[in-house]
Amino acid sequence: MPGPSNRRSLVPGLVKGMATTARTMARPAHTHQYPERQPDLAPRTRGVIALLAENCTSCMLCARECPDWCIYIDSHKETIPAGPEGGRDRQQNVLDRFAIDFSLCMYCGICIEVCPFDALFWSPHFEYAEHDIRDLLHEKEQLEEWMPTVPPPPPLDPGAAEPTEAVAARKPARGPRVIRTTSKPDDPKADDPKAGDA
Repeated sequence: MPGPSNRRSLVPGLVKGMATTARTMARPAHTHQYPERQPDLAPRTRGVIALLAENCTSCMLCARECPDWCIYIDSHKETIPAGPEGGRDRQQNVLDRFAIDFSLCMYCGICIEVCPFDALFWSPHFEYAEHDIRDLLHEKEQLEEWMPTVPPPPPLDPGAAEPTEAVAARKPARGPRVIRTTSKPDDPKADDPKAGDA
């Protein structure tokens, strides 16, 4: 049982706590009434990773560079018949499965940066919580559904230099190379008409 000296030491702490509560009661709240009011997200919010499946060539770069090994890709090869005469059949990778386990993903964005074909994008969508952790393994169909939520890229800086690709595309094409077939002027056989008969 606490003694009288212990009770006296509790009173100043209780009064100080009640004073803090009284001060903050008059201030407006900084919280949002989620989900009734959606939060204002920053333009570069990292919510989920969306997939543009038609750009994916199953090159496996994203899966190899992922530090958490949370990307699973399955594909098969299909033969494309030759188009014009003289062509030959080609093989193309067809994407069968593209899955990301968001229970392992640490949202580093390495997969998006290394993709050479712009198949992966950040989406600000963040409402994908599940009751079971095993349901956080999202397959290709779900990743494609998030693609419409990807915001457009920001406009270019008006003061930035023009991309080198655009400058090169505007240059006129070079004409065909002219190969000279005349002989050298210091060749003594060039002016000798008998040299051609030999």
